[in-house]
Amino acid sequence: MVEVIERETVNEAIEATVNYVLDNGEKIFTQTAAPGATDVRSGGTFDPHRVTIRNARLSKEPFVFDRHGFRFVRHDTKVADFFDEDQIRKVYYPEMEALVKAESGASRVVVFDHTLRTADDEQREARKIREVVRRVHNDYTEWSGPQRVRDLLPDEADELLQRRFAIVQVWRPIRHPVETFPLGICDAKSLSPKDLVVSERRYPNRVGQTYAITYNPEHRWYYLPRMRREEALVFKVYDSAKDGRARWSAHTAFEDPTSPPNARPRESIEIRTLAFF
Repeated sequence: MVEVIERETVNEAIEATVNYVLDNGEKIFTQTAAPGATDVRSGGTFDPHRVTIRNARLSKEPFVFDRHGFRFVRHDTKVADFFDEDQIRKVYYPEMEALVKAESGASRVVVFDHTLRTADDEQREARKIREVVRRVHNDYTEWSGPQRVRDLLPDEADELLQRRFAIVQVWRPIRHPVETFPLGICDAKSLSPKDLVVSERRYPNRVGQTYAITYNPEHRWYYLPRMRREEALVFKVYDSAKDGRARWSAHTAFEDPTSPPNARPRESIEIRTLAFF
């Protein structure tokens, strides 16, 4: 059983600006740049909105994975250095497989991808890692979710897609507590299908899809202030089940108005998994 996050005495909520998208008929896309690049091409018009982002540490309601679409959990890792690719694959991948099984109830989990990010331009160029994403999005769509199974497990895809599966991601800080650009996540219960707009994700060798998100005043946002290395956010970005459970988790990095002037830039890792039931 994964230990829940301890409560802390801090602000119950903050006000911050998040970048939605306007659904005005304009082509929405993101052109993936090489890790470390500072120029990322994209299409579409941002629609910034000031929103309330609640402190998940003080939530009176426990978060339920299949209801809210996410859970903040206490999770210790044996990885000593997240900039060591070998440690990530040999140590962290098995840890994440076990964590996603525990949180989702899946019988099989396949870790297929990871991304390191930093808010520090110099570190990003030096270490060849990616930027933080400051737009509200969900990483997969009705089409790209199943397509990922076909891409990654072509010999098994037809059989696997006959039953329920989900794409589950895990996000965490990799060194110091998060002081800049924390990750905000939207309660799936407050997200409407009409808020989802298909966005192309253009890679050098393929074109994928994500959902950009339009503004809805009903959205309920959460974050974990000063999230630490031993804390993780487990969230669902696709679920094939259409029985009322959470299917998507809109999320974004945002500028924290409470960040101190000398705040250390955020450094984080996210893992992507296929979860089969």
